[in-house]
Amino acid sequence: MGCGLRKLENPGDSSPGKIYSTLKRPQVETKTETVYEYVLLDFSLEGSRPTVQYVASLCELPQALQPYYTQGYVLSALHPIILSVGRTRSLPFSLLYRAILARPRPSKQTVSMCHSVPVLRVEEWPLPGDSLTGDTVRALIDRVNSSARGGVRFVGSVLQQVTNNRVPSPRRGLRSPPSSPPCSPTGDQDVENLYSPDLRLMVIFHSWAPGCAPLDSLACQYHQGAISMRVARKGQVVSALEADWLELTAAYYRKGWSLVDSFVYWDTPKGEPLPRSLDGLFVYEERSTSPPANDTIVVEQWTVVEGSNVKVDYGPLLHTLAEYGWLLTCVLPTPIIRHDSDGNLATKQVVFLQRPVRTMGGGRPSKQGAPVQNDMSSRSVNQGVETPVPKEEPSSPEGCIGGFPVFGGGYPSALSHLDDGGFEQEEGKAEVTCM
Repeated sequence: MGCGLRKLENPGDSSPGKIYSTLKRPQVETKTETVYEYVLLDFSLEGSRPTVQYVASLCELPQALQPYYTQGYVLSALHPIILSVGRTRSLPFSLLYRAILARPRPSKQTVSMCHSVPVLRVEEWPLPGDSLTGDTVRALIDRVNSSARGGVRFVGSVLQQVTNNRVPSPRRGLRSPPSSPPCSPTGDQDVENLYSPDLRLMVIFHSWAPGCAPLDSLACQYHQGAISMRVARKGQVVSALEADWLELTAAYYRKGWSLVDSFVYWDTPKGEPLPRSLDGLFVYEERSTSPPANDTIVVEQWTVVEGSNVKVDYGPLLHTLAEYGWLLTCVLPTPIIRHDSDGNLATKQVVFLQRPVRTMGGGRPSKQGAPVQNDMSSRSVNQGVETPVPKEEPSSPEGCIGGFPVFGGGYPSALSHLDDGGFEQEEGKAEVTCM
């Protein structure tokens, strides 16, 4: 049951974004004991701008974010804003990064404890070859698990391509490809000589002083989960994608795991035919305690860059959902790039949020059916900006068009569309009503 698959070859959807959830609006907007506060910061590796802070390397992030850590914020996700994968030259803002920091809203009952202030660490790991493969990522997850046994928590990673350790090479790689000076030693210098100097993974951890780590952060384990998506192309470049995000992640969320990172193999080896589907891996965190299952919200969001500033993004929706205890854990950037009607650059990103499943009135956990996507009708709420999705975006089947307002405000009204198209949960199964 559901809407079926869209034909990516028949473009026509001009919606600014889509939102999927395992819940309807009344459940999404249920108050919880935890309310989050977010700070969104943009960094550039190619010079300062009025609203963007310059860092010479991502290794400088711990120092740049330290003022926020002293206020109780911690890094929740880091991602490049623009990907130049598959293009013959670097796009503007290819060295622009977004850091999302979160903290539970302080209350009068909050007790200051040493474990509330982790230390942010960035390590530079050399990688074999000139592109990521499934075997490479699985080896990386093994290495992350080895580090986690030492009492650290994995936050995420960013792939960088460098030439002679100095000059950025934007043509290959999974994510944004800036150059970077050496970071702190990782203890694998003997292995580094066997690896290509071109591909480096900037790996981010949280650590604590001895005896100060939260119990649920000790001995975390990290697991892989498959990503599969259909894509359409314009030449060599991915121009549209489709994935059943809820089905891909459901089994892991039901275990209480958190989605913390993602790897997609965007590149196609030279000489090979361009595939109509792409694969990758999600990275999930299993804590040492037994947390409840998670509900989830997945947002396919168009981000618009005007001049040197991010003009439109997922920020307003994120701040709205924060009031209901929704925690952002991962952002998947994509190489899908368009220009809006004003000539501004627009790119698609996929945002993942989660929240522990709420119990029903008698304390019984709510039933978890197999998640099914929920598309919402689209509209723009800022008359000064047109929908930034040019024409190649895949069309939806009849009666199943989706999207939500992303320009300016209006996010509470966006959630209202969940009234008409969310889960109808029954014993052991779920259904979706398409708009």
